[in-house]
Parts: sequence; structure tokens; C-alpha cells
Amino acid sequence: MGHLKLWYDKPAVKWSEGIPVGNGRVAAVVYGGGQREVWNITELTYWSGKQEPIPSHSSGKDDLARLRQYFFEDDYQGGEQAAQQLLQPSKGNFGTNLPVCDVVLEFVNEGDKVVRELNLESAIATTIYEHKGTKIHRELFASHADGVIACRLWSESPEGISFSVRLNGKTEFFQSWNEPGALSFKGQALERMHSDGVCGVSCQGSIRVQTVGGGSIEGESGEIAVSNAQEAILYFAIETDYGVKGDNWRSAADNRINHALAKGYAKLKADHIADYYSLYNRVNLDLGSSEQRQLPTDERLRQLAEGHDEDPALYALFFQYGRYLTISGAREDSPLPLNLQGIWNDDQACRMDWTCDYHLDINIEMNYYPTETTHLSESHLPLMRYIKMLSENGKSAAKDFYGCDGWVAHTVSNAWGFSAPAWQTTWGLNVTGGLWIALHLRDHYEFTLDDQFLSETAYPILKEAAAFFLDYMVLHPKLDWLVTGPSISPENSFHAAAGSKLHNHLSMGTTLDQVLVKDLFEFCLKAAEKLQLDKAFQRQLKQAIEKLPPLQVGKNGQLQEWLEDYEEAQPEHRHLSHLHSLYPAYQITPQFTPELSEAARVTLNNRQSTNNHEDVEFTVAAFAGCFSRLHDGERAYEQISHLIGKLCFDNLLTFSKPGIGGAETAIYVADGNYGGTAAIADMLLQSHAGELHLLPALPAKWSSGSYSGLRARGALEVDVVWTEGRMVEAVVHAFASGNTVLRQAGHIATFEYEAGCSYSIDSELRISQQVLIEG
Repeated sequence: MGHLKLWYDKPAVKWSEGIPVGNGRVAAVVYGGGQREVWNITELTYWSGKQEPIPSHSSGKDDLARLRQYFFEDDYQGGEQAAQQLLQPSKGNFGTNLPVCDVVLEFVNEGDKVVRELNLESAIATTIYEHKGTKIHRELFASHADGVIACRLWSESPEGISFSVRLNGKTEFFQSWNEPGALSFKGQALERMHSDGVCGVSCQGSIRVQTVGGGSIEGESGEIAVSNAQEAILYFAIETDYGVKGDNWRSAADNRINHALAKGYAKLKADHIADYYSLYNRVNLDLGSSEQRQLPTDERLRQLAEGHDEDPALYALFFQYGRYLTISGAREDSPLPLNLQGIWNDDQACRMDWTCDYHLDINIEMNYYPTETTHLSESHLPLMRYIKMLSENGKSAAKDFYGCDGWVAHTVSNAWGFSAPAWQTTWGLNVTGGLWIALHLRDHYEFTLDDQFLSETAYPILKEAAAFFLDYMVLHPKLDWLVTGPSISPENSFHAAAGSKLHNHLSMGTTLDQVLVKDLFEFCLKAAEKLQLDKAFQRQLKQAIEKLPPLQVGKNGQLQEWLEDYEEAQPEHRHLSHLHSLYPAYQITPQFTPELSEAARVTLNNRQSTNNHEDVEFTVAAFAGCFSRLHDGERAYEQISHLIGKLCFDNLLTFSKPGIGGAETAIYVADGNYGGTAAIADMLLQSHAGELHLLPALPAKWSSGSYSGLRARGALEVDVVWTEGRMVEAVVHAFASGNTVLRQAGHIATFEYEAGCSYSIDSELRISQQVLIEG
């Protein structure tokens, strides 16, 4: 172990240079150097705000019908004003995720020759430095197995460890010192920008210090001091009252620390590595070696940003880092899914209008784009549970705002499943936001073919989503198509009248809405047929599908973003919502819809051709995925290169540039890491539209390489080796029986497979069955 790592030969002076660790609930970004180290602690459920009813100004279907009439009569301005009156509730105590505290370690002895490292294969962060020729070591990890953050410090000479540790609260925060070596704390997630400043989740926890091989521990005034030890070990744990009743949660953190102390550091570390590595080791990726691999990570990024692009191993590192961030941020038992910043929090987004929340108009979806393909299906489960909560709360939104059956959610949500329209229609009236995130249920099923999940979770939730749209949608009086609306194409605008300078946001039947609804109806129909359920519902779906609008090509050859071919008010806009039909969905494919594929390419080119192109991390990741689906490996590679070289901090976390959405500084946003990882996987393996496509968008820079363990739809696992741009061999492991079409470099072959078998496939797609899969 230790082959793949981030490493640096100097201290980290700020958060964006720190190393992230996490256990699926509690996380830290660790930064500092020889004399000082800071652990910025975050907790997934530590949210300001609360669950509360959101009053609607709409009387339901009658108001909805009157509102729609404005748009049918081309009175967009009147329609938007009416929508603001009916479908724009107040923000209330929506809240935001907040950081908890900083753990600050101050060392008596200064150090030099600092080397920091994150080993992706063990999920352990280390710092080594020298003091008067003696090496001093620190290693830290966030244990999912035992629910603590643990840190060991040791010196290669006796009595070499002397330091103090204190806690700096980020919100309302109280500390107490009960015994030498122990600090306890209580806090509450309070702020006044996204809530009233008096409601929020409470936390309680402690940090415990023990020494090994001599030394003393003293404590007073909220600080623990360790003197002249050869070794010291710190344990940190936190618990919150999110979603719990009673007071038992208050002792949970101390109980975990006591358990860790009884287990001992060595066993704690071994259990952490075993737990983490069992997930991480499922996928291997080799894109080629390079001399730059020996350089510090920040230097490799600098060279890439300057155009020195001869480091294929950096792309493999970024890919595995994305998997690391998934495992660290989302585990099977995580109480909430990844938010806008994953599980970490730089204290920036939550201090502005964005909020560190659940953006349902691509960001949270993109966080989960790589989960199934990169063999981390268990990490999808917290999102599945969150979607269930959203669907339950969304029944009130459907009834109160639209007078409709089923459930609906919109642009943003929070820790309590907020489902109402957001507080500004221009970006908040995305009527398919909840559906967009809910279609991850379909993805999870298509990759796993878990029939129990289909019957007990995916189908019931998506059936109720379909019930809403069947009740909510209306036949367009001029076009006779079944359309949604009024709604937005996130978060874009258009000119309804030719030559107008007025930005319009709301319309009927946006392309994104129609793509998502079609995917929903078709999946529900297939699921109902498979489960032999709901015959009348099946008939409704078939009739509705026939009335849905087709994807359309505009007068300039572009894929239309709206039902009508409006002039784009912001041709450079960061969102590519209508291209969801190309990626990650698959209503557009080069092999089956060539005209629409060319229209999608025109749209991509148009977006990039403007001088004011919004250069945003999630947009770049989406560009890469779209070019991958067009089988354009070189253009996809350009986007991944730009993402890594120009939109990553030194710690490889992606960021949104200043100026985007009103941001004054660069702000960490997790979707670029996850979206970039997904795009790399997509360039190497695609499994949609009834095909298994091997190396569909391989760029010249990755001319030779291999991967193993990537997952495909149909419960398949794939290993591939290639050299000089040509596939040498693939092995497909089948965990279910079925059939598909193999595609690779112009070759096509039918492929039938049986559960429990592995198949070897050569460069001509000749197939031979191998031994049964072990286990």
C-alpha cells in the first residue's frame, strides 16, 4: 500500500491546502505544519434551521390553470408576476450545514523539512517534520468502524512531544474541563442568514488525550497541555440530536471514545484500514506512469495548469481521490447524503445566499454520478433514504401548491426534506428538482438489479412521483403535447420576444422537465410490467408517453432548451440542463440518434465559444461527460485537464470561482470532484441504451493502461487492458443473467451472460466463458 497519495513538502497555511478525512458522518480538513496544526471539524447533520410547514398562496388547480393561461397566450411577464404571487413562499428557517469547531494543536518546538501526505489506500493523513535533526510524526484518520477521529503523535527521541490542544467553536459553543487530558463541549448550529438564529441542531462531544512512554498532561482554561512525552494519542468524537428522541445521544460520543481507549490505537487503526480498504480496493486504474509522480501534488497541478500535460498518473490519482471522497463522505449508515460540500465545509457557502445545502438542480445529483460505476453502491443508500423522506414531505407540497396527487420537490432542500418551491421563482421554481434526484433510484436498480429494492423502494417512490406529473401536466392548447409548467430550465433565462432585452425565466414544457418525465414514465411502466402491478396505471403511462414532446433541434442547429426556440439570454450560461438527455441520461446517443447528437455538440460548442463562458467546476465536469457520450475522447480529456489544472485547490478539491452566484472568493464545491471522477469512468466504460461500450472515449494521452472493477448496468463488473490505443482484452463478470450488445472500436457483438460466470473478450470481441466467479 502507499502507491497512490497526495503529498506536499511544505506546511498548509489554510483550509484549501489541508487534507480532508471523513467517516461518513464526521469529517476534518487537517492543515498546518511543524509548529501548529488545525483540524476543521464538520458533522453531516449539524444544521441550523428546523422542519416547519411552508404556507402556500395557491388555491391549487384553479390558480394553476389561470397562471398557465398567461404563458399559453405568450404573456410571459404577466405569468412571471403571477407566479411570484402564487408560487414563491418565504424562506423561513431553511438553514444550512455549518462547521462545528477547530481543534488547534500548538507545538512547543518549531520544525522544518515538513512533509504532509494523504495515503488514498489507507485513508490516513500524516505529517513528518524535523526538530534539531529529530523526526517527529503525526498521523490521523477518521474511523468509520469506531466512529472517532484518532491521531497519534510520536518522536524518534525520548520526551520529544510537547504541545497544547484547544477547541475553537464556530457557532454557539461551550467547553468544560473535567479531568487532565479531557475536554468536553456542547454546541448548537445557529446563524441568522438562513434561519432566525435560535433554531438548529445541538451537538455534544469531547476530545481525550493520552500519553505513552512518559510525559505529563495538564489542563485548565479550556486547554490540554502535554509535556515531554515520547508519544501521545488523541481521540475526538461528536454526536448530535438530529432525528433522535430522548437524551441518550448526549453520552454517545464519550461512549465511543471510551470504547476506542479500551480497544487501543493499534487495533483501532487496523480496523479502520480494513474497513476502508475493503471498499477502496474494488477498483484499480492505471493510465500510464510519469516522472511527475515523484513531485509534490501542488507542483503537479501547477505544471498541468501551465500546459505541461505529460502526467497521466495525475488523472488516475484524481479519479481515485474522487472515490476516496465518496467513501469518506457517504457510507451505508450515513444519516444524510452528501451536501453541496460533500461532508466538509469551508465556512464560505453557508455564509452567503447559496447555503451549504442540497441543490437539486444538478449539484447533489452530480455528487452521486460516480457511485455505481466506481463500485461504491453502498454509498448510494443514504441518498435513497433521503429521497424517501423527500417524497413523504413532497406530498404536502404537491397538494398545497398545485392541488395534485403524488409528491414533488423543487430546486433546493435541507436536512429535513424541504420540498416547496424556493423563495425566488427565477431559480426556485424547478418543478422536476425532486424527480431529478429521485431518478438515482432507477440508476441504483439498473446497476444492481436488486428486485427487492425495486419492489420495496424504487417503484413505490417513483410511482408517486409519476402520479404527481400525471395529475399536474396539461395538454398544450397549440401543440397538443403534454407539458409541465410553469417551470424553469435551471437556472437559465431566455428572450421570449425576438430582439427583446428582457430576461424571462418561466415557461411551459422545458426540455429538462420533459426528459426527466419521460425517463420516469418509461421506468415506471417497465417496473410495473416486471412486478405485474397496477394495470390501470400502466395504461395511463402508455397514453401519457405518447403525448410527451420530442427533443427538438433549433434554428441554429442546437438542441432546444425550451419547448419553443427562444433566443438565449445567456448563451454562456453554466447550466447544461437540457443536455441531461445526453449525459448522464441516454435519450441521445450517437449510434441511435445521430441528428440529436450533432445538435448536442452544437450546443456544447456554442456554450464554450462565448467570451463570457461561465467556467464552473460542475459545468466542466458535465462538458467532459457530454463529450464522452459523443465518443469524443480528446474533447472530454480537455475538460478533465482544465478541471484538474485550473479548478482545483492544492488539496485537489474542486472550487467555484469568485463571481459565480455572487461569491467573493473561490469556494469549495464537491460536485467537481465527483463529476470529474464519473466522467473519467464514462470515458472508459459506458453501459446504457442496451449496450456495453468498452473504451468509448479513450484519449491519445491515455494510450496504454488498464482498469479493473468498474461496474456496468445489468449487474456486470468489467476489467480492461489496452495498449497503444487498442483494447487487448476485457473480462466481464456477471452477477445476474441477461444479454446486451458489446461495442468497441467499431466492432459490435451480441453478448449473453449467466449469473456467476466470467467472460474473456478479445480485441475482435470474440467471447469465451471463464470459470465461475469466486464467492
